This record gives sequence, C-alpha cells and structure tokens, in this order.
Amino acid sequence: MTTPPPPPPTPLLGRTLCAMITPFTPSGALDLDGAQHLATHLVVNGCDGLVLSGTTGESPTTTDAEKSALVAAVKEAVGDRAKVVAGIGTPDTRHTTELAREAEKAGADGLLVVSPYYSRPPQDAIEAHFREIADACELPLMLYDIPARTGTRIEPETILRLADHPRIVAVKDCSQDFLGAQKVLARTALAYYAGCDEHNLALYAVGGTGYVSTVANVIPTHLRAVLDAFDAGDTARAARLQQQATPLIEAIMSAGLPGTVTVKALLDELTLPAGPVRSPLRPADRRTTDELRALREDLVSR
Repeated sequence: MTTPPPPPPTPLLGRTLCAMITPFTPSGALDLDGAQHLATHLVVNGCDGLVLSGTTGESPTTTDAEKSALVAAVKEAVGDRAKVVAGIGTPDTRHTTELAREAEKAGADGLLVVSPYYSRPPQDAIEAHFREIADACELPLMLYDIPARTGTRIEPETILRLADHPRIVAVKDCSQDFLGAQKVLARTALAYYAGCDEHNLALYAVGGTGYVSTVANVIPTHLRAVLDAFDAGDTARAARLQQQATPLIEAIMSAGLPGTVTVKALLDELTLPAGPVRSPLRPADRRTTDELRALREDLVSR
C-alpha cells in the first residue's frame, strides 16, 4: 500500500483563505456582530485565513475607521485559528502606508496590497510604492495583482525584484497570466495564491500555496476538499471536485455581476450575515438569486 505524502507545511498566511464579504445591517451600517459570526462560520468550515476589505469586501466604499474596526472584530472572533489579512490598497502611497499601520494596530496578521489604480504608474513607481509600504510596518505583505480592475499589471519582472524584500512574502494572482505566475514560482520563494477560483487547483498543482477565494464565502468546505484531495495524492478526486464547483464559480464570478453582489445574495439565502451592498453596486435580482441557490444546492447534495 502506498503511504500518502505528508501534509505540506502551514504557510505563513494560510492556505485556504476566504476573501470575506463585509456584512452590513439593513440600513447599510457596518455589522460587526455579523462579521464575527460569518468569520467564525468560515473558519469552522475550512478556511485557515480571512482576507478583509479586499475587492469582495467592498473596500472602495468602507471608511478607514470601518476597516480597522472590522479587523479588530474578526481577529477577536477567530483568534489564532486563522490568519487575518487586511486589505489596505489605495491609489495613494501615503494613505496606504497609514492604513498599513492602522491594520497592524488593529491586530492584522498580514496585509493585502493592490497595485495603485487609476493613475497607472510605471513599473518602477509600482515597485517603489510596494517597498515603501513594506518598510512602514512589521507585517508581511501579499501583493495583489488584478489588472482588470487597477488598469496596471505588476509585471513578473517587478515581482521578481520585490521578492528580495523580507516582508513581501506572497502574491494574490488575478492576472490571468498562468505562464507569468509559473515563472515567478520557479525563481522565488513567494507564496502564490489563486485569486480566480477557476485556477485554484491548477495553480496549486504547479507549486502554488492555495487560494484567496470569493466563492469560499458560500462553499468553504468543498473548496478546501479540492486541495486536501490533491495533498493526499488523489489527483483524480481533486480534479473532479474542482470540476463540480465550476458551474457555481462561473455563476458567481463570470455572469455579469461583481462577486460581492452574487455572494451576498447567496449568503442572504443561507441566512448568514451579509446584508446589502453599498452603492454604486446594486443587489442581485430574484432570478439570479434563485439560480445561484439552485447551483449551490446541487453541488452540496453530491
């Protein structure tokens, strides 16, 4: 009988991270009790890290004070059971460094830092931006490469240079450049996380660390099972589980609505804390919500 391989070492910032939504009350205020409840639910069901105030967490429409309060509340709820990574990216280097220090004070275990958006700085300016933030506090940084939203790549050569900074330890990859990700994996010790759920298994199979998943808000156990099966040497089961999740992944992430909108609609159906989205986002309609619920029910019934 073949002995299963030993489990991989626990990554610094976790392996199965959820890009957690930010719950709001019906009136649109920050729901800290709901955030603690949802965070606990996600950790109990397979997430070993929670990323707050990222794209899914509606960071453009939450205040600095709300971001800090959210970190403190979630960290209080999950303790040492999961890493809490605070999204702090803004288009302004000075503002981002201020948010980094505030997240550190609030108890974050790490920082998610998106490339500066709108101004579309060149690569040397992007590199300087990340280095300044990494020098501003003692927390490890996860670079967030999502050019579809920022308008600018963090080019692989830039990431290779940034890898020499002792506090730049990870990348959340939404670049859709699988070759570029593999080039960096081959030449650095950076932890690489799939930021697009359709890449969770593929990136893991070539040396990635795990995922930062929007879809994990609603199927945390299933997505973790994909990586667990791969680690156990059952690659066929891992592939089957990933494929089974594909219809729901597509409906949540590629059906014309932001993932925040579709996930919050589904969480409301599951009676988990979510609440409304903040403008300019608008809620999903009834037909979309029913389709999402049906896809999830089909998946979890297998």
